Amino acid sequence: MTRILIVEDEPNMVAGLRDNFEFEGYEVISAHDGVEGLQRALDDSPDLVVLDVMMPRMSGLDVCKQLKMKKPALPVIMLTARGQEVDKVVGLELGADDYVTKPFSIRELLARIKAVLRRAHATGNGQERVTFGDIEVDLRACQVARAGRSLDFSSKEFELLKYFIGHRGEALSRDRLLEDVWGYDRFPTTRTVDAHIVRLRQKLEPSPEDPRFILTVHGVGYKFVG
Repeated sequence: MTRILIVEDEPNMVAGLRDNFEFEGYEVISAHDGVEGLQRALDDSPDLVVLDVMMPRMSGLDVCKQLKMKKPALPVIMLTARGQEVDKVVGLELGADDYVTKPFSIRELLARIKAVLRRAHATGNGQERVTFGDIEVDLRACQVARAGRSLDFSSKEFELLKYFIGHRGEALSRDRLLEDVWGYDRFPTTRTVDAHIVRLRQKLEPSPEDPRFILTVHGVGYKFVG
């Protein structure tokens, strides 16, 4: 059973979300402040976290940052108050997979949960370890090594690499990468995709200026051939 962790300090909100999630067949656990939420996310192995931005003891943004450093592949959907545009942008930059603005429709939130879980399950193609050149990727542990030395990857860089691995040989447009890896259509722009590609090439390619693994497909986007 898919387990969802709700990190929210409003008891009525938690109760309402729990009822709806359980009706959809999810197992639900909850935490009522940021510190407890981070600990439960690390200890209780949820499949997805629904995380409010405004939390006591530790903000949702800080929870997201620490969580994505320790469990980059764990999907996070953030709940933000209306008008908190900066929180949305910062949250997404920290690695959140999607956001929903309060007040929201429970049907919209459920649809976003299903989409994020679908993306998480689709990437990687069921493999646990992948090697190409002198690169080794541990998809389960979310670790990348080059010639035996661990590489520092942000959560979104790892998700992008994982998506490429799961779609090896396909020409992928920037818009498709935005939709399937970032999962939303307002932030960021296609330039953010290009910036992430540059960073991946710097870390993975023997010669980033003449890439062997992540190729540019002119007029389309990118293709992974590792």
